[in-house]
Amino acid sequence: MPTPDRTAAKEKFMAFLEQKNLRITTQRRAIVDTVFGTDQHFTAEQLLEWARERDASVSRATVYRTLPLLTESGLVHEMDFGKDYKIYDPNYADHPNHNHIICDDCDKIVEFESEKLNELENEISHKLGFSVKTQQLRINASCEEMKKLGACKNKDH
Repeated sequence: MPTPDRTAAKEKFMAFLEQKNLRITTQRRAIVDTVFGTDQHFTAEQLLEWARERDASVSRATVYRTLPLLTESGLVHEMDFGKDYKIYDPNYADHPNHNHIICDDCDKIVEFESEKLNELENEISHKLGFSVKTQQLRINASCEEMKKLGACKNKDH
């Protein structure tokens, strides 16, 4: 169930499309409903799979044409974690300053916010004569499940 923030983000994106004189097709609507109906990070291929659950006619081309529009709108953030694919963060509009821990073994992504990190960023930037506009921290690690069991249920998902 989309939150009020998600509903607002979806409406902002629809207005963004109209402003650019782009059609809101049923395929594009299925993609947008999917993006703003999840809290999970996703790849283009995952988005295609999820959107096709809503509308089987969604094409790969429409997904790949819509993703740059989502990022251009500022409502979704494209992240490069050094893989051969990009990850998209649908929580960006709600929380632009958040951090990620990524499991190198299973690609699980966990978002977190920290008041201590915010204080440290402000202290460092102030000392160096800067003012923070945005920040992103990425921590690569191995999840506890992999350490304990030698395997992870998230592997290949």
